[in-house]
Amino acid sequence: MTRTLRIATRGSALALAQTGMIADELRRLTGVEVTITVVTTEGDTSRASLASIGGTGVFASALRASLTAGDCDLVVHSLKDLPTAPYPGLVLGAVPLREDPRDALCSRDGLTLDALPEGARIGTGSPRRVAQLLSLRPDATVVDIRGNVDTRLAKVSSGELDAVVLAAAGLTRLGRLDAVSEFFDLSVWPTAPGQGALAIEAREEDSIPELTQIQDERTRVRIVAERSVLAALEAGCSAPIGASSTLDGDTLTLTAVVYSADGSAELGSTRSVTLGGGGAGAGAGSALAADEAAAVGLGSAIATQLLGDGAGELAQLGSSIR
Repeated sequence: MTRTLRIATRGSALALAQTGMIADELRRLTGVEVTITVVTTEGDTSRASLASIGGTGVFASALRASLTAGDCDLVVHSLKDLPTAPYPGLVLGAVPLREDPRDALCSRDGLTLDALPEGARIGTGSPRRVAQLLSLRPDATVVDIRGNVDTRLAKVSSGELDAVVLAAAGLTRLGRLDAVSEFFDLSVWPTAPGQGALAIEAREEDSIPELTQIQDERTRVRIVAERSVLAALEAGCSAPIGASSTLDGDTLTLTAVVYSADGSAELGSTRSVTLGGGGAGAGAGSALAADEAAAVGLGSAIATQLLGDGAGELAQLGSSIR
């Protein structure tokens, strides 16, 4: 009998597209049967701002509950939406190859951020993007928006907004790169930790060897580094913090920036570490574990420096960052 894996996902067009990609890859590489189940989350039904309902983690909770209850075998998350704290009984089973991690501006008439008129109305639901926009365009009116990609783009085409900022990865997966006016370079506009990557979560007790076929270890090490900054700062997914990483050979370089809410000030740090893969003779699993440990250490070191420089006070996040 052919093995069947049940995957749960949110019902948005982007979530379904991402999950469909994973399902297709599992079928192609392993021959398993895959079924997809849609789960409605609080983040999908509430129209309140993400910050007011608990940040992007609200997208993950219902999916995790379905997985824990045994209603599915796997769930697919956008990694930037996944809280950094471990979830009892669940593990990060695989991280596939990352898509473009940059943010993109989608504006009327194809205008760049610099070319938008004074007082331009720009939509985003991310406190980080708000701070970054105001840092570069303090004259702009930043409008808090919710909704899927098409809903947000429609606000531009209708004239309600002059522009919106969206993740390049989501636009790529939906075939909507035609809407992009400008991509923001990561060196001046670091994005959410893990942006562009997907997380395949599974139950700790299960053995799902097929996941090794869709794992990209270099992507996994990079996102571990980025997310470890958030974890060490004890900040949530919606905090005004950007992080980006590169892996050049064995050299992992991580940059993190903490912003004030109004974009008037920021603190950043860049550090590198050489990955050793656990040394000669190490097995594949232990080598990855050693590299992940090095990545965590790198993120923690950057967080320690940022806190010492006053990042907690700058971000004004109270108990969320201390």
